Amino acid sequence: MTTDAGAPWLIVGLGNPGPEYAANRHNVGFMVADLLAERIGGRFKRAGKAQAQVVEGRIGPPGPGNRRVVLAKPMSYMNLSGGPVNALKDFYKVPVANIVAIHDELDIDYGVLRLKLGGGDNGHNGLKSMTKVMGPEYHRVRFGIGRPPGRMQVADFVLKDFSSAERKELDYFVDRAADAVECLVIDGLERAQSTYNS
Repeated sequence: MTTDAGAPWLIVGLGNPGPEYAANRHNVGFMVADLLAERIGGRFKRAGKAQAQVVEGRIGPPGPGNRRVVLAKPMSYMNLSGGPVNALKDFYKVPVANIVAIHDELDIDYGVLRLKLGGGDNGHNGLKSMTKVMGPEYHRVRFGIGRPPGRMQVADFVLKDFSSAERKELDYFVDRAADAVECLVIDGLERAQSTYNS
């Protein structure tokens, strides 16, 4: 599936709204989206009728490599992310192949990135909701958070804040994930995978 060079990209950070969730592992998608918004000099604003906050801008050097992007943070809670994303897709006329979901991933070690197009949801409720309304053929930037320690339940683990040890490296890993998103949008999936899939 090829991306549409003329169409905008919709870059979605997945997370839960509200200050009590802000530093959770499950909200790393929001953290990356916030950094990308900072880089393009924008501030998140409520998006019309869609239950989301958005920033519109451009990524990349001036000229043909420049891409129009809409950064989005669904405000619907993780398990209902598909509705707001689908509304934004229709409003901005974004093909599914130009959508990027940034999300936490249990099956990858902390801080490791994996970029891919399509695939299953691996039990991730945000992806499950998006796939239900749009099908699976969107890009994913998977940010490793590792598995819960001992007998801790997955739901408890993802809704906990990063540990103090993890926080020491978190800014670096979030920065790298933002770089990976920019590379994906400007240079394409293969280049981004070869550079950032560690």
